[in-house]
This record gives sequence, structure tokens and C-alpha cells, in this order.
Amino acid sequence: MTRSKDNMTYDIIEERSSKSNIISDQLIKLNGVNTEKHYPKILRLVAANVEIDGKMKVLKFLSNNLQWAPSSIASIYQSRWGIEVFFKQLKQNLKLADFLGHNKNAIQWQVWTALLTYVLLRFLAFRSQWPHSFSRITTLIRGVLWSYFDLSSLLKTCGTVSDPPKIKAVPDQAYLPNFDKAFYGTACV
Repeated sequence: MTRSKDNMTYDIIEERSSKSNIISDQLIKLNGVNTEKHYPKILRLVAANVEIDGKMKVLKFLSNNLQWAPSSIASIYQSRWGIEVFFKQLKQNLKLADFLGHNKNAIQWQVWTALLTYVLLRFLAFRSQWPHSFSRITTLIRGVLWSYFDLSSLLKTCGTVSDPPKIKAVPDQAYLPNFDKAFYGTACV
């Protein structure tokens, strides 16, 4: 599914009936020099009235799906923007652009891990009624990841510069096993 180019050359094989906001529904065969060689199959060209920024505009969609309704093809293309924004959030906030491995299995593991992290963070934001952006919650969680905090209270109290989280700064945090607490902060003689 893609938008057709204005300079695309093609032959109309069949004209199908159109309804409501669908202007035309055609089966076509590309006849350009390179396009016919690279894609010799029959395609579907759907022209539809689509609302963009509150104004109706005629867009043409090119698809290899010959069974779906033309209105479904137009609405699926409109849904693409939401999908692109979703993957942009994954790539920017969860660092999905740099893969640790380059084989199929490694990439699948990293994508599934990012998707799981995304769902968990969205659920956490929903449960705590987080009023800020998704990038802000990922930055907050990344900043306190290795510290002990109650996440629900952290998300309810944080979010602005004026209310930083309370950090516990007592010697108990510096406890090391096999060392006596009496020697903390003093030199051994």
C-alpha cells in the first residue's frame, strides 16, 4: 500500500464501481519502461476524498490487494501515520535503531524487548495517570533505573523540575557485605 505518483503511467484494465468518498477504483497495469519490468502484475488504483488538516483532498492509493473494499484501502493508508509515529517513538525513546546483533534472531529479540518495554511503560503511565509525554517517562525511568524507588509514588510526584524525587542518603546505602558497620566513615588503624 502506497501513494501513487502523479507522473505514473499505466493502462486501465478494469473500472470498478465506487461509493461515497471513493472517486474511482481501477485495476491497472504499469506501462513505464522500468516499472513494467520490475512489477508486471496487476495493481489497484483507488482515488478517494480524504480529510487532511480539516480539509478534503483527493489522494490516489496504489495496492496489490484486489479483494478489499476501496474504503478499507483508503482507511488503512490513513492509519499508516499512527504506525509511523509508534515506530518513531520506539526508535527514539527505546534506542531501537542500534542493534547489538545483526542476525534475524538477535534483531527479533531486540524488537520484542522494545515492544514489551513500550507496553509496560504505557501501562505504568496509564495506572499512575501520568500527564506528560512518553519520552518524559522513559527519561525519568532511565534516570532512576538503578535506584530504589516506588515507581507509582515517583510518577505521581515527579514530572516537573520543581519537585525532584526524594533520595535517601544514609550510610545504609553504602553497606558492603563482610564489613563491620562500625568502620564506616573511619580509618582503620
